[in-house]
Amino acid sequence: MTSPIEQHKRSITKSITFRVLVIISDMVIITAVTHSYGVAFGVTVATNVGSTILYYLHERVWAKIRWGIAAQPSR
Repeated sequence: MTSPIEQHKRSITKSITFRVLVIISDMVIITAVTHSYGVAFGVTVATNVGSTILYYLHERVWAKIRWGIAAQPSR
């Protein structure tokens, strides 16, 4: 029996939904600290574009690693 393989669409969707949550929290925190929407927007965009790319690559590497995945017993 083969184990399920995570498709690229799933990794992309997970990356996007996670990033939406992070973007909202980043904007709130950075605006509270700097009192500047412009600074908050710039920092949020820069950090989240890079982080999204890194997260996607990280997910794809881990999708190929079988360590820690138990095989399901056949029925």
